[in-house]
Amino acid sequence: MHDVVICVSAPAFAASPRDGQLRGQRADGFYDRDRRLLHTLCLLIDDHEPEPIGVQPLGPDVVRFTSVHRDPRDRTDDPTVIIERIRKAGHGETVTVQNIGSLPRVLRIEVAVASDLADISDVKSGRTRRLVATSATADGAGLGWRSRTGHAQIRAEGPAPQVADGPEGGTFTWSEVSLPAGSSWEIRLLVTGRPVPAPDGHPRAPGTPAPWLEPSLTGDRRLEELVQRGLGDLRALRLVDASAEANGDGREDSFIAAGCPWYLTLFGRDSIWAARMMLPLGTELARGTLWTLARRQGKVNDVWREEAPGRILHELRPADSQHGHGLSLPSRYYGSVDATPLFVTLLVEAWRWGLPEHEVDALLPYAERAMRWVIDTSGRDEDGLLRYYPRRGGLVHQSWKDSADAVRDASGTHIAPPLALCEVQGYAYQAAVGLAGLLAARQRPDEASTLRTWADTLRKRFAEAFWITVDDGPASRYVAIAVGRELRPVSGPASNMGQLLGTGILSPQECRDVAAWLDHPDLNSGWGLRSRSAAIPGFNPLSYHGGSVWTHDTAIAIQGLCDAGCHREAAALADGLLDAAAHFAYRMPELYGGDARVKGSPLVPLAYPAACRPQGWSAAAGVALLSAFLGLRPDAPGRRLRLRPLPTELFPPLQVEGLRLAGHVLSVHVDRSGAVEVLGLPGDWRTDRGEGEARGAG
Repeated sequence: MHDVVICVSAPAFAASPRDGQLRGQRADGFYDRDRRLLHTLCLLIDDHEPEPIGVQPLGPDVVRFTSVHRDPRDRTDDPTVIIERIRKAGHGETVTVQNIGSLPRVLRIEVAVASDLADISDVKSGRTRRLVATSATADGAGLGWRSRTGHAQIRAEGPAPQVADGPEGGTFTWSEVSLPAGSSWEIRLLVTGRPVPAPDGHPRAPGTPAPWLEPSLTGDRRLEELVQRGLGDLRALRLVDASAEANGDGREDSFIAAGCPWYLTLFGRDSIWAARMMLPLGTELARGTLWTLARRQGKVNDVWREEAPGRILHELRPADSQHGHGLSLPSRYYGSVDATPLFVTLLVEAWRWGLPEHEVDALLPYAERAMRWVIDTSGRDEDGLLRYYPRRGGLVHQSWKDSADAVRDASGTHIAPPLALCEVQGYAYQAAVGLAGLLAARQRPDEASTLRTWADTLRKRFAEAFWITVDDGPASRYVAIAVGRELRPVSGPASNMGQLLGTGILSPQECRDVAAWLDHPDLNSGWGLRSRSAAIPGFNPLSYHGGSVWTHDTAIAIQGLCDAGCHREAAALADGLLDAAAHFAYRMPELYGGDARVKGSPLVPLAYPAACRPQGWSAAAGVALLSAFLGLRPDAPGRRLRLRPLPTELFPPLQVEGLRLAGHVLSVHVDRSGAVEVLGLPGDWRTDRGEGEARGAG
């Protein structure tokens, strides 16, 4: 998928090879709401495919393909006919043929089309579906396909073609296109369609601009590029909740789809993390994400959906789907152990970034129900840890590392659930402590105290169960990826422990121990954080979760390292991630190869073959790094902003304009001495740098 050209405007996208031709292979096609509308769109001129010479993205949703057509009768080696195809996700494409030669031309132009109306799960798993019979539209200007699961149509606007249909496809033909010297010819091909039946209340494309600020920053060119490219991709991945009632003020409930092409829909965990990372640019995306998930919060116990009261949705699809290898998922699926505590933390952090109090109060009951699910589920076992108990045919592992072989011990043995993952305990602890603070601010001290007591107990159990002592290594102990049955820790260092750093479940010394492991070359590949240590059996740099580098995972670890004051380790990881971004043209993939970076080597990070690109939390990673480098920790209810920027000897000083806190637009300037200036906050706000005061100005 790394070499596939994708343009996306959620919930639609188009994918093709670099020449722009759709030949019905692999993931080629125009898609909408998980349905492939068109899988063949092949342009022929004089019965030959044009020769491709370039592809240029004009935005996340538009791409231009340029090719040339040669004729043996030409008196020059230079091309005289240029073809330009401008493809726009959710619409179709415009084909322009230009005669730039000095002689007139007469061309035969043909467009071959076909469709299988396949579900995205069939495409991903490589299952071949029979072509759907092609029928001409009543007016003769288009071709269409219809099955019990979807319908699609392509229409030609411009010069009228000859239209032919058939059981395996159809064609538009312009038999004699006359092109005088210096002239051009143009046709518009409009692609429409959707699943059948149309899913009720399914997310739709937004009708308003993106609800976040577009910051400007200087200091590190790589970070500037990563932020700007990421924000463009996030705009293309944005969806809105079609089931939301009118807000009365023109606002839409926005969220970020997980990724294109496989997960262009609502994913609880992914959408929450993207919204968390984007909080420095405003709380509106978090608000929309919270409400979209709150409306779908679990209400009943349903084994097939793995739904339970208070549980937060894992993923939403237009229809039930078969993913291969026995994996069968309903359209509304709750098989995630981490989305529920992450939902609580998103509300708490949005409150601290200035989400209006009436919104916080309206969402608070949903967060309390989510926390009740966390506590009740952790109480199913006497150890009191938050575990997952998957059903047969559902996801075996229910965290962000959800592949079937995601959890292995140091010998390479797969460890089956039920499992208590280390980062999930951190999420649960952070959710409980954060919600306790929110309840205390609402004058509910008894409930806040109960939550803090529960969190303290979880913290003690975590400290007793998860640490593994070793004789050699960068530190004398590390955190197990998980605890299995009978509190047996799963051995082998993995990246999961990096996501504990910002949760508060670790002591300062424990944070330093984790930082030492993350900084070691066995985990820090030099391009980012490996998901599994290279020193243990089963490591595979191109395994989905067994050694590859995940963009969001590395970014979260960097945030946690900065928060813990482990600035040197944070800067080392960040430098590798930003260098990797340059090799991916700053459109960071979901994951990439975990090969080691060797000084002086010309090798670059390898693409993971099936990775989503663009992908939601990868696109938001630039803003997460920006926040981490500035050390932003807001407290809007207390009218306070803490900043602890990376030391300037480790990372260039940043000047950022266009942050948003509690409705105020801020600028933050860090000079070469490390001094911080904040502009835009009212005079009654306090700013500090932890150890010392920062200058503030209204």
